[in-house]
Amino acid sequence: MSVTIIVLLVVAVLYLISIYNRLIMARNSARNAFAQIDVQLTRRHDLIPNLVEVAKGYLQHERQTLEAVIEARNRAVTGLKAAAANPTDAEAVGALAGMENQLAGALGRLFALAEAYPDLKADQTMMQLSEELTATENKVAFARQAYNDAVLGYNNSREVFPNNLVASNFGFAPMQLLEIESAAKAEVPRISFN
Repeated sequence: MSVTIIVLLVVAVLYLISIYNRLIMARNSARNAFAQIDVQLTRRHDLIPNLVEVAKGYLQHERQTLEAVIEARNRAVTGLKAAAANPTDAEAVGALAGMENQLAGALGRLFALAEAYPDLKADQTMMQLSEELTATENKVAFARQAYNDAVLGYNNSREVFPNNLVASNFGFAPMQLLEIESAAKAEVPRISFN
């Protein structure tokens, strides 16, 4: 074998190794970004039981709404654990998004209901929890954007040629973007002048 062929083989192997390493770094970057979402969603999930407890005193006859919030929160906690265990699992991330959107809808209904109760709306603890939840929602949105950017970078990296050849042979599966609505966005009031 000539020296030229050996040099070409070494260069080709080194090139494939660099592609593999870039894919690993992109995937790890997306996993790290998901970890930031995990922190913020956990904070959100931890605030919700306190919010419901405060609302219980004022909304005794609205038990169904409160139970729906707690059930949606519990499903979202379970979904977060499954997605956090493997953020590269597109199905788990998609399920988490669905569960978080259900939670956002339930929270939106709770906040809409709270608007009808001036005493609850004026309660200091309720106001503080609502502000904390809003701040956490903003942090979730920023973390989700960073995660989706990292996932986009990873997916682009694994789909371009010749990376796609390495990705398909070494099990680099596509990752799922995370689409979560905020509780505030879930119940947007409709205005009509008709």
